[in-house]
Amino acid sequence: MKCLCVGYHHIHDERFAVDRPDGSGDWLLLIVKTPAVFCIDGEEIHTKAGSYIIFPLHAPLKYSADGDIYIDDWLHFFPDEEDMRLFKELDIPLNKPVHIGDVNAASAIMRNICFEFYSAHQKRNEIVSLYLRMILYKFNDQMIFHYSDSFLTETKYMHTLLWIRESIFRWPEQEWNADFFADELGISRSRFQHLYITAFGSTMMQDIIDSRIQRSCELLTMTDSRIEGIAETCGYGSASHFVKLFREKTGLMPAVFRKKKIEHNKT
Repeated sequence: MKCLCVGYHHIHDERFAVDRPDGSGDWLLLIVKTPAVFCIDGEEIHTKAGSYIIFPLHAPLKYSADGDIYIDDWLHFFPDEEDMRLFKELDIPLNKPVHIGDVNAASAIMRNICFEFYSAHQKRNEIVSLYLRMILYKFNDQMIFHYSDSFLTETKYMHTLLWIRESIFRWPEQEWNADFFADELGISRSRFQHLYITAFGSTMMQDIIDSRIQRSCELLTMTDSRIEGIAETCGYGSASHFVKLFREKTGLMPAVFRKKKIEHNKT
């Protein structure tokens, strides 16, 4: 499975609606934690909280809140052969909302996917792929045993902290500021830093550096841009500072890293 982007416990008001007749250009998994309305093949389907749906490639996306707030987890991805085998083996419906009642376990796995995907862990893609398969097994288990309905509750700050970390890894070039986020949450800087470390096991600054080095590795591998340009693209005004951090994180100078990657790709 190739994960493109993922979101956990996103909250929208009663006006929320998505309408993409040609789909999103990939596969989409939604775990829906509130009542919602889906339009499938011209039929309007009202689903209860505690449902999921998997939209395959090119399937039209048309869904909305059902009169109140809308909360979901979402995963944009491309399945591989093993995923397709599991869809068939576990009888996972596609392009059809399925009510399973208790989504706590599946949503907890989705939160772990967020932790991994928006991190600098070298094996994050492999781990995310395994997590998706865990979710499919969990869906199958809950369809068989019909667990009772429940509404996922969250700690006061967790979904905001996940959004912050997601943003850091999606847009590493931005000037992220702990004071700003602390003010937004109405807490002190030290309290914000404590919550962040407790949630992710790293400081916000460590994640900022990791996200920028991760992006620079991609640019060094996929482009022929100069080191100065890559440093600027990744949020560093000083190329020398970028080179210093890159070497500390990877053990290599950027030019050497690029050369090794090019040689590896030729073999």
